[in-house]
Amino acid sequence: MSGHNKWSTIKHKKGATDAKRGKVFTKLIKEISVAAKLGGGDPLANPRLRTAVDKAKAENMPKDNIERAIKKGAGGMEGVTYEEIIYEGYGPGGAAVLVEVLTDNRNRSVSDIRSIFSKSNGNMGEAGCVSWLFNKKGLIDYNKSIDFDQLFEAALEAGAEDVSEQDDCFEVTTDLASFIEVREALAAKGFKHTTAEITMIPQTQVKLEGNQAESMLKLVDKLEDNDDVQNVYANFDISEEEMEKLM
Repeated sequence: MSGHNKWSTIKHKKGATDAKRGKVFTKLIKEISVAAKLGGGDPLANPRLRTAVDKAKAENMPKDNIERAIKKGAGGMEGVTYEEIIYEGYGPGGAAVLVEVLTDNRNRSVSDIRSIFSKSNGNMGEAGCVSWLFNKKGLIDYNKSIDFDQLFEAALEAGAEDVSEQDDCFEVTTDLASFIEVREALAAKGFKHTTAEITMIPQTQVKLEGNQAESMLKLVDKLEDNDDVQNVYANFDISEEEMEKLM
């Protein structure tokens, strides 16, 4: 189980509480509002907004909430200024960690993130210390009930970079520019994705087990529980057997 896009699967297995779901909605509303402020309120003309709205719909966010967030952002969000920051660091076992933050208070955020790292057997590093280990890509997951060869052919025809088989899904990887185009081309051919997102994919992975694996999952959980944190990426690799023990 690799860190780049499997944490959502881990959380699903652990079971999402109502409180956690509320946090997810809060973070999605923030992202939708900021996307609308920066690129306009029309999802068709604003790829970042469109991706955020699709993610909100996948989380079953009510339509009214989405529309209010768009209007708030498109209206300029007077009195509120969010800053986008990426913090970098190392987790247990030397695993690389990237933390994407949207905050209205940089000092609060950096203090909180540094504290979470230090209390979880990790440490926050300087800008650029681990970001070079990751590539920003579009990632689209499909259920294994579909035919891999058909998906492979259709995805490459649509402009995807790669199609691979993982333990629990098929993954289609794209560059940023063609992410939405590939996703919609596959949808038009009847391939229904389970998740679709812009993510950071690690070039290398660090295998963790035992106490290090447990500490790593706790670190990511604490980071994602922070109100300013939008996304967490890491290059840890934890086996399915190890994960079952930790569950």
